[in-house]
Amino acid sequence: MNATWNARNFLVQVSLLHENVPSHDVYPFTIPAIAGLTDLRFDQPVTFFVGENGAGKSTLLEAIAVASGLNPEGGSRNFNFSTRASHSGLKNFLRLSRSARRARDSYFLRAESYFNVATEIEVLDREPGGPPIINSYGGKSLHEQSHGESFFALFMNRLRGDGLYLLDEPEAALSPSRQLSFLSRMHELVGAGSQFLIATHSPILMAYPRASIYLMAGGPPRLVSYQDTEHYAVTRNFLTRTEQMLDVLLDRSKD
Repeated sequence: MNATWNARNFLVQVSLLHENVPSHDVYPFTIPAIAGLTDLRFDQPVTFFVGENGAGKSTLLEAIAVASGLNPEGGSRNFNFSTRASHSGLKNFLRLSRSARRARDSYFLRAESYFNVATEIEVLDREPGGPPIINSYGGKSLHEQSHGESFFALFMNRLRGDGLYLLDEPEAALSPSRQLSFLSRMHELVGAGSQFLIATHSPILMAYPRASIYLMAGGPPRLVSYQDTEHYAVTRNFLTRTEQMLDVLLDRSKD
């Protein structure tokens, strides 16, 4: 455990209150990683949740975000819109343990609903009073940019530092080179006192050295090293043995 960073983090632990869970036969407690959750510590400035689709990464991240006072569909604490109530009730069964530090900024990014955030910004900016919200995102409509550009406008402009940032698959709209740029930007924000919780499939992002990686797969989340993730192993194997892998995947032995 890195005690120094743990003391600097805003959120130091999340616990599942098993005694309050009415049944493990209903969603999301049917997900093994959620059902097996006990105490999850955040000892690094960056924490990654990794695992296969359906492993519970986004479900857990969303619950932590909502329990932290953020909008389920994304945005800052000032966003309270809802286009579809699709989030689980997991946040009602979580206990968040916080340090004495208080975040000056916070944000929840959901890749799948960032379009809705962009629309809400335009709706709010049509109302009178106060500076335009879009100024905090670089001043250009997010709908007038590519998906990747609008993501990067958020990272470079809206995330100000000294903040708690929860990101659900931030790599979804980013090219590999942009993912590298995001790594650099995240490091800047960590240096500015920020904490990140990130659900991801990206082996590029997972390489960040000041991070804990929790694998969610068939049981309670457990800490793993970067080199022990399937994402690293599969990507490395494919890049170093491309033709052999393609022979197997495409069954080219029959050609």
